[in-house]
Amino acid sequence: MKVHEYQAKEILKKYGIITPKGFVTDKAAEGSEIYGKLGTPVVVVKAQIHAGGRGKGGGVKLAKSAAEAAEIAGKILGMNLVTHQTGPEGKKVLKLLIEEGMDIKHEYYVGITLDRKSSKPVIMVSTEGGMDIEEIAEKSPEKIITETIEPNLGLQRWQASRLAFALGLDGDYAKQAIKVLMGLWTAYEKEDASMIEINPLITTGDGRVLPLDCKLDFDDNAQYRHPEHPDLRDITEEDPLEVEASKSNLNYVKLDGEVGCMVNGAGLAMATMDIIKYYGSFPANFLDVGGGANPVTVTNGFKLILSDKNVKAIFVNIFGGIVRCDRIANGIVEAAKNVNIHVPLVVRLSGTNAEEAREILRKSGIEMIVVATMAEGAQKIVEAIKK
Repeated sequence: MKVHEYQAKEILKKYGIITPKGFVTDKAAEGSEIYGKLGTPVVVVKAQIHAGGRGKGGGVKLAKSAAEAAEIAGKILGMNLVTHQTGPEGKKVLKLLIEEGMDIKHEYYVGITLDRKSSKPVIMVSTEGGMDIEEIAEKSPEKIITETIEPNLGLQRWQASRLAFALGLDGDYAKQAIKVLMGLWTAYEKEDASMIEINPLITTGDGRVLPLDCKLDFDDNAQYRHPEHPDLRDITEEDPLEVEASKSNLNYVKLDGEVGCMVNGAGLAMATMDIIKYYGSFPANFLDVGGGANPVTVTNGFKLILSDKNVKAIFVNIFGGIVRCDRIANGIVEAAKNVNIHVPLVVRLSGTNAEEAREILRKSGIEMIVVATMAEGAQKIVEAIKK
């Protein structure tokens, strides 16, 4: 789950990290009032969307007067902000964060995430703040300094010191940076984050070290430990179909293709998408209905898939292991009777009682193509689209 910059900064404050003073608004007229409250000659007006690259897209502007703050707020609020992370469709700006301007001396990059190779958290820093980490890795990989964190020990102070000195910081700047790094690790661990990114972390002319921007993602699998996290969710930033899927506890990700996929198990779902592409088409979604694949989940799955106007056919590819295929087949039949499936439907069931299940589907009276293998199913679905 993603949160906005202003929400991420509020979380950082819980762990002793000082952030720039600022206020959130959804009204352009409040820009001038906030300018007065901040009391600095320059303020920064920032669009609040779940995407990076806001500055390059025109979503971050400086204002040097109360009137200018209100004017810029009016231009950014409601705009369709397009960045390299939003895609060409962009995101509509519904909230702003207006912060005090900073006398920036230098910008740095800091990030904490999971290193999947070592299965341990890793903290990364770079002197190239303001750039995307991918861009730094491509252009100046030697400028990324990392420390692997032992989960049972946490980030050690000597590691934080090493990173601060690697950034070229000394004296009070180094002490403050060490405190920030230790606080970031505590926030990452305590909040069950999957990623925290400070880009940039800045030093100021008046001797401070603080995060100018912050991106924070939570690990959805740990939300049962954080009943407060769902209150931070902004569903206006999410795809409506993905929001609907979450209500039904379905793992759904919308894609750009034309074949709707209903599969049980993430591995099988990935393989299904691959084989659809192999035979000449593209998946419209990732949809894992889970191990049960009962009539309710299958019905909700059909409704989700058919809500996507780009879907030209549906491929149901389910392996019956713990749950027998005949029970899954009956669930598909029941679901198909409750949903108007107006596109070609191909069903492949494999596993326990698979042959019996295929017979149930064939005798159901519902128009569908029943196959025995995944390859045959992918071929049939592509043929159905091209007719």
